[in-house]
Amino acid sequence: MTDFLVIGSGIAGLSFALRAAQIGQVLVITKKSDCDSATNLAQGGLAAVMAADDSFDLHIQDTLNAGAGLCDPKVVEFVVTEGPARLKELIQIGARFQRGKDGASEFDLGREGGHSRRRIVHAHDLTGKEIERALLESCRNNPHIELRENHDCIDLLLENGRCVGATVLAADEILSVYAKITVLCTGGAGKVYQYTCNPDIATGDGIAMAFRAGAKISNMEFFQFHPTCLYHRDAKSFLISEALRGEGAILLNKAGERFMRKYAPEMMELATRDTVARAIDREMKISGSESVYLDISHKGKDFLEKRFPTIYAFCKQAGYDISQGPFPVVPAAHYLCGGVLTDECGRTSVDGLYALGECACTGLHGGNRLASNSLLEAIVFAERAFIGCKRELPAIKIAGIESGRQQRGKKIEEKVVINHNWELIRKIMWNYVGIVRSDRRLILAGRRIQEIHEEISSFCREYHPSTDLLELRNIGIVSLLIIKAAQMRKESRGLHYTVDYPEKSDSQRFWNIFQRNGRDDEICLIGRKYI
Repeated sequence: MTDFLVIGSGIAGLSFALRAAQIGQVLVITKKSDCDSATNLAQGGLAAVMAADDSFDLHIQDTLNAGAGLCDPKVVEFVVTEGPARLKELIQIGARFQRGKDGASEFDLGREGGHSRRRIVHAHDLTGKEIERALLESCRNNPHIELRENHDCIDLLLENGRCVGATVLAADEILSVYAKITVLCTGGAGKVYQYTCNPDIATGDGIAMAFRAGAKISNMEFFQFHPTCLYHRDAKSFLISEALRGEGAILLNKAGERFMRKYAPEMMELATRDTVARAIDREMKISGSESVYLDISHKGKDFLEKRFPTIYAFCKQAGYDISQGPFPVVPAAHYLCGGVLTDECGRTSVDGLYALGECACTGLHGGNRLASNSLLEAIVFAERAFIGCKRELPAIKIAGIESGRQQRGKKIEEKVVINHNWELIRKIMWNYVGIVRSDRRLILAGRRIQEIHEEISSFCREYHPSTDLLELRNIGIVSLLIIKAAQMRKESRGLHYTVDYPEKSDSQRFWNIFQRNGRDDEICLIGRKYI
């Protein structure tokens, strides 16, 4: 029993935990190590208005432009305007960001695609790792916060329709963890796709659990593919930060031509991610090549080693000296703009359940996330969720706490079945529900993944849970949500592009909202939010 159960240990979960510890006991659980999160891999930085030539209005407009008409303007406004104060709080707990050349108080601000000004606060090219370090250190030193690693959530616990915690797999035992307030901070779902720059833990757990608990889900068709990951057979989807293009890197096709002038003549390589990813996909299909090329060699070795030390060293180890010439890159699944639908304080449609970070759909990103707005969203909503919980907590009481430990079913022996279905789902999603879609591909993908999902569900009823089985069940549900949402959008907007409806349509300016149908895992469209 605890006051707050926080599921996930990235920037959203840890930021919230530090605040919640002021008013109650906090248990943070994570299915791997406490530093294993997408936050830890974030290279670019955190977008915030910190420069004299910048303004809230400019950042708001850049966010709205990227979101393709589907951002919630009110959410965009408060996230942007509250961002600088939340950033300063990170600095107060020890996060160290790059300063100007003279070491003065001004930040060394970077620029990324879709931004009209330099506003990316960074720690070289390991910003997320630095933020995670500072947050983890603060949480570990807080007597009201307990962190438990290697705890896999199975499902949320419900009592009269209210979330009262979760069932958790730990050391092969099933534990019942009760909490007055449960906060999903489980990150994204990049492992739904065959190629992703996400960590292995990004299997959509929070979204799938919330769906099974009856929460509303929205905007799942909008999956962002990062335009540039290193293309190398021995490199596991290593992200090449958009900040390189912010510093002047250019994209070249197989023939050595700078092709972005055909697709975005004004912004070129600094166009929004959906535009750049589709352009790269198009160039690869035209030429039949397996990659395109990024060239930042004109900046020189000294600059690159100092500004991008991690990227420079990794590429050098992989056989590419980026100071000497172009190197190969490809798109990869990067960020889910949809998720568990929340209000302006992170509350979901299930009482007692909040969602923060990438697993949430807050309205900030709309149809396409502006670069480096994700870390910003996490810290702003962590504060807003805390304010909401502070009002709510005193009145919450939980009854009927049952025995905390269970055993269920026999262990699955034929792991080849799990591995095969895992690989099959990811290949289907990449080939049929990727950067470019069509009605026929979506129908085929839905039919095949539905069959796999039903097989997985039977395994979950019969066998004792394992990490692999739980993750497989979750990516199956998230895949079906993405497909269903994509089928309902009869246009091309933001990150969703279909050859059957290549134009944007004003009549489609809404969010599709889905919910579970009763006790089954059938996905039902229950309404639309018009923007």
